[in-house]
Amino acid sequence: MRTRTALRFVTATAALGAGTLAYASLVERNMFTLRRFDVPVLAPDSEPLRLLHISDLHMMPGQRRKQDWVAALAAATDPDLVITTGDNLAHPAAVPAVTRALAPLLNRPGAFVFGSNDYRGPVLKNPFGYFNKNRRYVQGAELPTEDLRDALVRAGWADLNNARTVLKAGGRSIELAGVDDPHVGRDDYLPAPAAEADLHLGLTHSPEPRVLAEMAADGFTLLLAGHTHGGQVRVPGVGALVSNCGLDRRMARGLHRWPGSDAWLHVSAGLGTHPTAPIRFACRPEASLLTLIPR
Repeated sequence: MRTRTALRFVTATAALGAGTLAYASLVERNMFTLRRFDVPVLAPDSEPLRLLHISDLHMMPGQRRKQDWVAALAAATDPDLVITTGDNLAHPAAVPAVTRALAPLLNRPGAFVFGSNDYRGPVLKNPFGYFNKNRRYVQGAELPTEDLRDALVRAGWADLNNARTVLKAGGRSIELAGVDDPHVGRDDYLPAPAAEADLHLGLTHSPEPRVLAEMAADGFTLLLAGHTHGGQVRVPGVGALVSNCGLDRRMARGLHRWPGSDAWLHVSAGLGTHPTAPIRFACRPEASLLTLIPR
């Protein structure tokens, strides 16, 4: 009797595990979702401004469903400004797929920073390695970074990798400061007081606290990041198990106040997955429409 009970338990557990894995890999990772947030960062009596935040496409050439969904965001959200926070590529031939997805948005004001997977391709990893903060970072084959950069810059988007600029969007002047990916030590943020502008945005791929704290101290009131995938696998009632960076895992997705400042932080859970771990659970792939409103 005990043997039969134990066998039923093992069989049921295995079936549940297989079903969960199938759902995470075949269903949820393709359940693209548009999230909406109101962010009170504008001066009193200002008109709202719509900011579309896209991150972590991890695009493969044949992912037409993802490309079509992203392309449809232009009509669905009518953004005043588009921001992408890196990890666009997952294959050496993926630049045309990324530009196809972004094409309807490229005639809007925009800016971008890159992530590590815009420079080097994916390699097979042990997913449990993300719990080891001291693991060695392994990079794959070189990707056509400059082809992607040229395409975005030619469209008029601002390259904010270790750079600052002021641009016009939605009838407002917007100062932006960005860094190249801190996750692989490419960041070079030079502290300086925020310039005269109606809005101040800070961009980084990996939301490393040291970078976010410097931007907030300089007067940047909305900080945008990706990288975390929202944890990618979240436990209901617990949330993300890891953030894959120095950020508290409780802030691995969504809109939060940055501690000790007037700044807001929005971390996108992103639209893709690492090609060698194509699963999501309780963490749908997402883009976000941030409606900026008066404080």
